[in-house]
Amino acid sequence: MINKSVLEEIKHNLQQYNTKLIAVTKTHPVETLQEAYNIGLRVFGENKVQELVAKAEVLPSDIEWHLIGHLQSNKVKYIAPFVHMIHSVDSLKLLQEINKEAKKNNRIIKCLLQVYIAKEETKFGLDIAELTALLADPQFNELENISIEGLMGMATNTDKETIIQNEFQSLNKLFKTLSTTVHRKNINWKEVSMGMTSDYKIAIEQGSTMVRIGSAIFGGR
Repeated sequence: MINKSVLEEIKHNLQQYNTKLIAVTKTHPVETLQEAYNIGLRVFGENKVQELVAKAEVLPSDIEWHLIGHLQSNKVKYIAPFVHMIHSVDSLKLLQEINKEAKKNNRIIKCLLQVYIAKEETKFGLDIAELTALLADPQFNELENISIEGLMGMATNTDKETIIQNEFQSLNKLFKTLSTTVHRKNINWKEVSMGMTSDYKIAIEQGSTMVRIGSAIFGGR
């Protein structure tokens, strides 16, 4: 059941900062997504390729699908024909696979580079050294069917707001630095994807351009 009053509150909060809502629909049934579509939501985020593909096959074709979970190279081919954006790119190898499959489909696929900002061992992402090396790699310039649109990060799962605030602040600062110093034909610095149900208000205050919210809208799974 969609919590429409909470959804309206979220949309109002995001509107003040011109931040985009990615409705995280993972594990929710097609019927719930159709209900979300019927009330105007068009941008959905899924964690797993298999689930994303299955839902995309039966839901309206004008939905903008975002892959927000960890992506294995051997599964890129399944979403390459239609995915709007991949938020979780954490290696040159994965970018090369996305580029290969995008070329097969005569597309340019938008990607975000996932940066490790949390104080947890369970989160994926590039550290600063790895990110710098990736952007400087000559092979990166050869990728003509991808477009790096910005960065994505996940904050530490903690009740201490100052920690979350500092992590989001550091990601936005990194984004601003890169956007003024790193210029490539396949980079279009536009997006900072950070913030989920528990911390999206902090994220938008720290410059998030898109937030990934699920449980506040759809309830627990």
